[in-house]
Amino acid sequence: MDRKKYREHLESIFQAGLDAVDPMEAVARAVSRKDNDLIVVGKTYRLDEYERIFVIGAGKAGAPMARAMEEILGDRLESGRITVKYGHTVPLDTVVTKEAGHPIPDEQGIAGAEEIVKLANEAGEKDLVFCVISGGGSALLVSPAEGISLQEKQAVTSELLACGASIEEINTVRKHMSKVKGGQLARACSPATVVTLILSDVVGDPLDVIASGPTVPDTSSFEECLEIVKRYELAGKLPASVMKRIEGGAKGAVPETPKEGEEVFERVQNEIVGNSLSAVLAASRKAESLGYSPLVLSTRIEGETREVAHVHAAIFREVLATGFPLKPPACILSGGETTVTLKGKGKGGRNQEFSLAVALHIQGEDRIFFLSGGTDGTDGPTDAAGAFADGTTVERARGLNMDALQTLDANDSYPLFDALGDLLITGPTNTNVMDLRICLIV
Repeated sequence: MDRKKYREHLESIFQAGLDAVDPMEAVARAVSRKDNDLIVVGKTYRLDEYERIFVIGAGKAGAPMARAMEEILGDRLESGRITVKYGHTVPLDTVVTKEAGHPIPDEQGIAGAEEIVKLANEAGEKDLVFCVISGGGSALLVSPAEGISLQEKQAVTSELLACGASIEEINTVRKHMSKVKGGQLARACSPATVVTLILSDVVGDPLDVIASGPTVPDTSSFEECLEIVKRYELAGKLPASVMKRIEGGAKGAVPETPKEGEEVFERVQNEIVGNSLSAVLAASRKAESLGYSPLVLSTRIEGETREVAHVHAAIFREVLATGFPLKPPACILSGGETTVTLKGKGKGGRNQEFSLAVALHIQGEDRIFFLSGGTDGTDGPTDAAGAFADGTTVERARGLNMDALQTLDANDSYPLFDALGDLLITGPTNTNVMDLRICLIV
């Protein structure tokens, strides 16, 4: 068993997926300029009809997306403000970058949001505003609603992450604790023309969920927030100010976020420029070039990490045992984003946890090699993007006096993979289209 060879194959397939969702290239595919005409996904904007052009936005991929707009607009770009995660920067000439906390928002995020909203409010009817949005935007574009402090918003985010709520549920609550999310940034920009370019990190690419839809009509409600609180038994855990706002909103005492058909959206164009499918298909093509028969399970995988990993492992073993649904050498791929309900206090992330759960189900198999990684280069509160696993992972861990099952139960996958030298370390990738899972069956 040549573990080094197959690990190199896994890494090259993963990298092909990342290359396909490079933010600068994604923006360049969606936006082009020919003299005075700016074409955005088939819609033409005549630049001489606008007095000023701004770039605003938030997300892990915000800096390279803004850089692409700088190159396209040249001296027509008046100014800009974006907020990105710490370390996710690239050199910019006109757009000012603010680095802030993710996934837990911080004071820098508030300062960045204030600058973005200030610029949005300055935009007039004859101005054009480009908004660059990507994964992480919800935590980075932070402007708490009246009566809610940053610390209280941080506490809510922490509780939602720990209880296993989906990204859609988390963002539903976030939108209703904010002054900018859920279409409220579009309201701030009005009456300017707004073009939002979106790199999706959400299953199914729902525009109102990605980064909590700052320029998109909101389809969620305070009533849904209340249902989420009840579903995860959070009433006694959330700050009183937050519960007061949610309960008041559900009764109609607090104004809702802007909805479909409202005037603020009449001059807004929202476009997806990259998503999980783009990355998974590119990874599939790379696998085929390396001699594997590829199969994409889905780009919409959700659910509890351990359970989803168990199902994936069953498919891998089926391919090895019966050649169904395809014969080895095969490459099985999937995208999406699972959730981890924290029960232990260890260190790790959903991708490391996914790999460890797969390792437990394929132990002893010498022809299965697996990688789960976050396309943003960050897995949970760690410096790893994910981890590699194979049929020897559990046995090698045991040789280091580490019990894989106990480690999994403690949500402590990082130390195990670190000790084995099987962490995937990429550093910030400046993109984010959820997770990419790759299995080679040889």
